[in-house]
Amino acid sequence: MSIRNTMATYNLLAVSAALRESAINVEQTLDACMLVAMADIINLNPRRESNADEAIGKEEPDSIYDLGGLAEGTLNFSKAQPQHFALVLAYALGQCSSVAAGSAGYKHTITPITFDLDAARSNPSFTAAMRYGNQVLRRRFASMFVDSFAATFAKDEWAKISAAIKGSGKVTTNVYEETISALDNATSLTLATNGVQGADAATRLSNVQRIIAEYPSGTWVEVAYSVVSGATPAVITITSVGGSGASINYKVLYIPTESGWMTFPSRVNETPMRVVQLLVNIGGKWNGSAIAGGHQLAAELKSLEWSFKNGIAPEFAPGSGNLYYASRAIRTGREQSLSLGREFRDYCYQQHIDLNDTFVVYMIAEGAEYEAGHKYTLEVVFPKVAVMTAPIGVDGKRLSEALTLQVLEDDTYGSVVAYVKNKQVKYAAAA
Repeated sequence: MSIRNTMATYNLLAVSAALRESAINVEQTLDACMLVAMADIINLNPRRESNADEAIGKEEPDSIYDLGGLAEGTLNFSKAQPQHFALVLAYALGQCSSVAAGSAGYKHTITPITFDLDAARSNPSFTAAMRYGNQVLRRRFASMFVDSFAATFAKDEWAKISAAIKGSGKVTTNVYEETISALDNATSLTLATNGVQGADAATRLSNVQRIIAEYPSGTWVEVAYSVVSGATPAVITITSVGGSGASINYKVLYIPTESGWMTFPSRVNETPMRVVQLLVNIGGKWNGSAIAGGHQLAAELKSLEWSFKNGIAPEFAPGSGNLYYASRAIRTGREQSLSLGREFRDYCYQQHIDLNDTFVVYMIAEGAEYEAGHKYTLEVVFPKVAVMTAPIGVDGKRLSEALTLQVLEDDTYGSVVAYVKNKQVKYAAAA
């Protein structure tokens, strides 16, 4: 039998980047594969309870209650591209509008959503699907939400963004178990309607994961199998369990021929962004479209991190009829902060603490041109920020300052505005 490929380097993640789901637990079309870290796995966390707290006439529990499950995972983009920022920010902040930027590009304006998206969701949700290894398993997860993220910009590094995602727990897999009635001395089994995934005999054989037979009655035994046809429905050659011609049940666990969501979209490639391409401006005035004045941080800047939390809580709500996955996902409240490391060259930020005032933080990173006059761009504006702490320390043999900045909500411009320019038409848009 062919050995199934379990190399994690073959993992793939696909998402519905352009279009948000029309409602919770209504899957959207997958439109992009994302280059996440190899160790990023979306898992389904079962909610299970035993009957240990019930009077069952025994010392130990003897039953398990299945309460469904919730999905969770991470998206780590260690060499972040503009599209990665656009995906995470659009679904985390919740509101994205897109306009043309050149003949082949688009500018996406991303802002925090006001109140809730609908009765069941505070934020838009996307559909995600994972391929685990090359042949082992594919799962499609409905209603994934960006719960939090951290965008990191450190000197001489790639721009990075890492997001924690939560899901309702509604999942579809590409693994199917089929019960077939056949003779106990049969040497082949024919599936009801499906073919088995695989362009060659070895792959098809590896995509049949198990066959068991109820022989004798009440006992399930393993059945050896050797060939899987390329027909639809597939015919599987097995070794007879040695019966005398009575009808018994066989269970075949296999991966059917890919169709629909099982066929993953192509990966979009953009140039990763280096922090040397990042400009950070502190102070000045933001008029809703441009920054004027302020002080540009250059060699003194060591690192900058933007931390964002939604507090998304998937809920199993009354009356939903969903026994196995959540029917609501509500945001408990946004929180944002900035951490900024710099050489301690002046008293400016200590003075901000003394005055207890606020200022603008503006950052822009521009990459390669996707056409003349238009570059891949990430631009973020925090219209109202205050210094919370700014301890002075030593980094090597130089004085340093570690700033913690609180992002505040401005009456006119809100708490944050992000712009991404690339060649993708839209993100988190309504269908």
